[in-house]
Amino acid sequence: MQWSLIRTWAKDKGYQTIREKSDSDSNPYTYYWTKVSDSSISGTTNSLSKLATIIFNNITDNAFVEYQKEYELKQLSRDINHDVVSGSW
Repeated sequence: MQWSLIRTWAKDKGYQTIREKSDSDSNPYTYYWTKVSDSSISGTTNSLSKLATIIFNNITDNAFVEYQKEYELKQLSRDINHDVVSGSW
């Protein structure tokens, strides 16, 4: 994901987003977001993908949260074929 694409998408949907440098090495940015029409709806995250997910869930009134949780659990429980991952090492 690219910050500029998420920022533009959020703006088109009625949200303001801000990115600031973070002191953390693992997460170089902190993202702030707020709904333009209702400033009480806002938050912060340290992940661009989480920012997009949070705004999407707010737009859809959390209609797909269960699916997202199921998908995440499914991805965590997938058996990784280590032979393919290691390749020719």
